[in-house]
Amino acid sequence: MKEPRLIVTMKDIKRHTIIQDVLAKRLKGTEAAELLGIHYIHLLRLKKKVAESGIHGILRRGREAPNKKIDKLSKIVGNLYRKYYYDFNVSHFNEKLLEHHGISLSYESVRRILIMEGLHNPRRKKIVHRQRRRMPQMGLLLQMDSSQHYWLPAIKQKWWLIAIIDDASSEVIFARFFPSDTLYANMHVIRHTVETKGLFTALYADKASHFKTTRRAGLHYSVNPEQDDTQIERALHELGITFIPANSPQAKGRIERLFRTFQDRLIAEMRLAGIRNYKQANKFLDAFIPDHNRRFAIKDVPSVFRTLPAGIDLDTIFCVKKERTVNNDNTIQFQGQIIQIPPSYRHLNFAGRKVDLCVLEDKRILVLYRNTVICRTNLSKNNKTVKQEKKIEKILDLSQYFHVPRKKNIPPPEHPWRNFYFGKGTRMAHYRKTNILALEKTNILT
Repeated sequence: MKEPRLIVTMKDIKRHTIIQDVLAKRLKGTEAAELLGIHYIHLLRLKKKVAESGIHGILRRGREAPNKKIDKLSKIVGNLYRKYYYDFNVSHFNEKLLEHHGISLSYESVRRILIMEGLHNPRRKKIVHRQRRRMPQMGLLLQMDSSQHYWLPAIKQKWWLIAIIDDASSEVIFARFFPSDTLYANMHVIRHTVETKGLFTALYADKASHFKTTRRAGLHYSVNPEQDDTQIERALHELGITFIPANSPQAKGRIERLFRTFQDRLIAEMRLAGIRNYKQANKFLDAFIPDHNRRFAIKDVPSVFRTLPAGIDLDTIFCVKKERTVNNDNTIQFQGQIIQIPPSYRHLNFAGRKVDLCVLEDKRILVLYRNTVICRTNLSKNNKTVKQEKKIEKILDLSQYFHVPRKKNIPPPEHPWRNFYFGKGTRMAHYRKTNILALEKTNILT
């Protein structure tokens, strides 16, 4: 049997020396207790131990830490990480150990096991900056952003994840994968939020072109300081929602940290679930987001989301809306397509009147007169703009992008650029020759 390890300190040597003096009656017990800073009763206990076992009676016996696990458990944890969870972080892996394998360990124990097995490299502690104070209630401020990333390793194409998160509770309200970050994609996320949660007070997003017009005056043209609203700004204004543009990524740090978490956890979870395409990935999000909110969202935060009033048609709000003047033949023109407006109970003829033309994501067209739909049609398949967009999409799908390294252009020795300053007939050459002659006269060069 392995003997217990004994630990000897200077304090133990001092105690043993003083207690030996007490046993030899060179020192009184009360004086020894005062010197050691202990009670007289405790001194009698130590005196008895030293009399029976010597210095071994007052030494502390080293023992294994009570929370230290056996080597067999370390090997099991290491093998699980190598086989299934090799791209999980320590906290995420610790949750899976308890959830799927019934292994209950602390975060530090799992981290140390992975370090000993050579599966985790500890990083330096990052600098933590001061955060903006959260909103006191849900629905006061929502943050929205998009992240382009290789979300599925099996697909060699970056997709966009557009998400919207509440500032007060960090609850992910909605998120969806899209092949591109378009106007309709962002409108889809905002509309789903309004339909499921209700109307909110303000939206916080960056200055992307579909959110904010940021053109500035140049040398040869001028732009009015008061620029037209974008389609999203117009839609939010119709719903009574304030749009707040962010001046930097750090300003909307909550949703930026959300994407960092998604790129760490969501990719690993989808790989573990065998997700192979983005249609499956969007279905997986519907189950992943509630679990994410259960783990990370703040609970019991009061909500000020407002119910959407009855009678509001969101199709006429989340669309591309253009103003047109009706022609004398009761028609309007849009992208080369002529739309005939039929007579209605309001007017038999709308000639000369201003109408709003709404183009939806599914190519439906709604014609509004004083916020009332007077005509419904579809964008023609033979529309020139639609055909041109399809051709562009086909070209982009067939094209292969690759990096062409730029060759460094080094001018030859006889290039005029090299002889600009010291070439024959130049002013610098004249100055150089004059200076050399002056130095020769002073015998410096001879």
